[in-house]
This record gives sequence, C-alpha cells and structure tokens, in this order.
Amino acid sequence: MTQPDPIAFTIGGIDIRWYGILIAVGMCLAVFISAARAPRHNLKSDDVLDVSIWILPIGVICARLYYVLFNLDYYHTIGQVLNIRSGGLAIHGGLIGGIITLCIVCRVKKVSSLNMLDLLMPCVALAQAIGRWGNFFNGEAHGGPTDLPWGIIVDGVKVHPTFLYESIWCLFLFIFLSWWDKNKRKSYGQTLCLYGILYSAERFCVEELRTDSLMIGPYKQAQVLSAAVIVFCIIFFIFCSRKYKIKDIQGETK
Repeated sequence: MTQPDPIAFTIGGIDIRWYGILIAVGMCLAVFISAARAPRHNLKSDDVLDVSIWILPIGVICARLYYVLFNLDYYHTIGQVLNIRSGGLAIHGGLIGGIITLCIVCRVKKVSSLNMLDLLMPCVALAQAIGRWGNFFNGEAHGGPTDLPWGIIVDGVKVHPTFLYESIWCLFLFIFLSWWDKNKRKSYGQTLCLYGILYSAERFCVEELRTDSLMIGPYKQAQVLSAAVIVFCIIFFIFCSRKYKIKDIQGETK
C-alpha cells in the first residue's frame, strides 16, 4: 500500500483532511453505540450524551497538549500548536483528560463513574480502531523498514504499518470487551481495567516498532506508561472485584 492523498475534499479553500474525518466518525459512532447500550448499565442515553459533550472536546485538547509537551522543540508558535489537522494527537493524553472529565461530570450528575467508564471503554476501542486510519492518510505513526508483504510505502520506503496493527487489535478489543461487559462483568470497573491491561499490552509491543515515539529521556513514554497502567489495572481489577459488586434492581448480586 502507498500513502493516499490526506485531503478528502476542499470547501471554500479549506482542505478537509481524512485524519479529522476518521477521528470524528470514530467518536460519533462510539457515542451512538454507548448511548444505545446505556440501559444495560441502568443508565440513560441522555447520561451518555451529557458526559460526551464534555469529554470529547476536552479529550481532544488534552491529546494535543500531551503531544505538544513531548515535542516542545518542534512547536514554536501558537499557530503550530493549534494546527491539529495534519496530526499530532496522543491517545494517552486524550484518555487521561477524558477520564478525569468524566469523573467530574458523573459526580455532578450523581452517576457512577466506574459504571459509565465500563460502558464507554469498548466503544473507545472502536473509535481508536477507526481513528488510527487517519495516521495512514497522514503517513505517520508507522514503524521502521520491513520486507513483509503488508508493509506500506512512506516516502519511498516500505515500513511496518503500525497503525494497522493497532487498528486490528482495537477492533478485536471492542468485540471482546463488549462480550465481557454483557456476559462476564460482575463488578464496576472490571471492563475499564481489562481495556487498560489489553490495550497497554498491545501498545507496549507495537511501540517498539515505531520510529516517531514520544520520549522520556532514553525511554519511549508510551512503553513506560503502558507498563505502569498494566500493573495499576491488575491491582485495581482485583480491588473492584471485591469492593464494587454490581447490584440489579432487586438489590441482588448480578
């Protein structure tokens, strides 16, 4: 595969890029599916919409700030910082900002934040699976040279399509977490923790192939953070399993 044209179409002299379109489609689909599944969590669709109104824009802002903070040598003007159409969003920043915002909104609405996160996380994985294709159109988030038949051509070089590896993994993660959330979840927070463990395991491995990683000294920050998240989520999964048992309407353990 060769990198396609990153511009989908032009309106009034403004280029509309596939990167933004795919991220927007992923977000909208995640909200739609989560709202439809809300009653299974004894939540209202309006609760999902109210939370989404806050976490989506704040998540994007935090994803950009996170990326910029680890690339301060590149960004010298406000215009460069604000120009996200050509890429430069870090999923970890978006997740951190989105989860903090969700907890605040849920507290105001008197809704369980763990229950809401369990509902949303499978669809977050789906949004990632779709949004990662924006990296393909931008020719970014790829790995080093490879001779594998599924390699992609970027700047005349055949490289690992790490965006594709993550997209496929996140699609399977969406399917698995949706099944788990419906059939196996016994405590609030379990689905959230499984997302953290499984996504971080994949990200740790795939990050080793990438050539554009954000760094913490000599270490790739995504790998450092992924390792920390895996450990935390394993401990928190055990804690949630003991502390936050799900009750149904009659007050019996689910």
